[in-house]
Amino acid sequence: MQFNPILITQLEEQVCFWADATARMNYSYFGDTLVFDTSYRTHRYRVPFASFTGINHHGQPVLFGCALILNDSESTFIWLFQTWLRAMSGHRPLSITTDPDRFIQTAVSRVLPETRHRYSKQGIVRETQEKLANIYRSHPMFETEFKKCINETETIDEFESSWQSLLQRYYVMDNEWLQSMYNARQQWVKVYLRDTFFGELSALASWHEKELKADYDTTNTTPVLKTPSPMEKQAAGLYTRRIFMKFQEELVETLANPATKTDDSGTITTYRVAKFGEENKAHIVCFNSLEMKATCSCQMFEHSGIICRHILAVFRAKNVLTLPSQYVLKRWTTNAKSRAVLDEGASESPKDSRESLTVRYNNLRQEAIKYVEEGAKSIHIYNVAMDALREAANKVADRKNQGSGGAQGGTLTNGSSQELHVAEDNTSATFQSTDEKQRKIRELTAELESTNQRCEVYRANLLAVLKDMEEQKLKLSVKVQNARLSLKE
Repeated sequence: MQFNPILITQLEEQVCFWADATARMNYSYFGDTLVFDTSYRTHRYRVPFASFTGINHHGQPVLFGCALILNDSESTFIWLFQTWLRAMSGHRPLSITTDPDRFIQTAVSRVLPETRHRYSKQGIVRETQEKLANIYRSHPMFETEFKKCINETETIDEFESSWQSLLQRYYVMDNEWLQSMYNARQQWVKVYLRDTFFGELSALASWHEKELKADYDTTNTTPVLKTPSPMEKQAAGLYTRRIFMKFQEELVETLANPATKTDDSGTITTYRVAKFGEENKAHIVCFNSLEMKATCSCQMFEHSGIICRHILAVFRAKNVLTLPSQYVLKRWTTNAKSRAVLDEGASESPKDSRESLTVRYNNLRQEAIKYVEEGAKSIHIYNVAMDALREAANKVADRKNQGSGGAQGGTLTNGSSQELHVAEDNTSATFQSTDEKQRKIRELTAELESTNQRCEVYRANLLAVLKDMEEQKLKLSVKVQNARLSLKE
């Protein structure tokens, strides 16, 4: 059984894709929203490195795979997305964020037709600065008002009014670039995207080490409660630390955002929620008392998965003391990585079998790594860990002899067909002796150790690439700063 890192190269398109078991494990937990980052093209990095990333339960980025792209073309991105999707067991994300590129857009619509596609705000602002350079120079306030229009408008009508006002104020009603951006507004303007989960928490500054630290802080420190609310205490025990702090911020804000009942039609009650002194920015909340469900016009829960202050204000008014279960997304909790993603019933399809195999492997790998890391620290702990592994191997063999374990699952490979395959191995399990099984377990253990070593090599290479990117970025920043100083002189 092999779980090698996937490294696939398409020579014709000059693109190379890479993912390992950790990337697939991350995706099995947090694959609801995806970011495809091709910022190397704008920063002119020496290494054309693109990454597939997501957001973990601490609101931090996690890696789902990466690629080296030497040929930007429609067919290149189609092949890359197809290859990545196969590596992720064919499980499509709810949403994806990319740069506003026509080749990428075509690839997403072809490979991920049901996934909500959003253009990155940074990409839109960057291209607008390039396309409207003359306007930016002649009208210094244009950029500020443009960002305010796309970031601070809270309803579609407000955005439409603000946009038209902006065009008229700066006499750019006929600008082709702005017209094209307006036509694509449902893919980048915030008010059109709030009904889809993007995990929006503005977290872009950490990787594996910070995730480990966040896990430690969540487990070993106690958050400071700011209210006597049972709901806050409940959330403190459910959420990871960063998500709890975001929830806590919303809960505290209910004190300044009273809910006023405007309509009561039996089970559905409508409230108007507005901050003191800002009644013109009220939000509408509809509360169903039978189902304990509420919807808010701000759609924060739909967009970020964290309940908003407006719904919490209504809960406060209705004396709802604890969070209803539907408002606690498991992907934001401390148990986000402890659940089984798929059922493994008798009706398991080939696709389900492949995905559940990945989940089982990832869970076992996580537990085994704990023994490896601790066992390597001293010879005494090494002996204890080795004895424990041998005992576990014997128990596994005994269980297989009883015939109840079944060989349900398969093997993930990156063979000549460049695809993941699922293979059943039910033929010899019944007749193998205990010695043969133990020998096989030892072989598989050795193979797993060899695979882990190769993973470390791949990981070291990737870190080297990332380090090189940071160095190139720093050098470029210095050059830009020097150029600015020269212009001032």
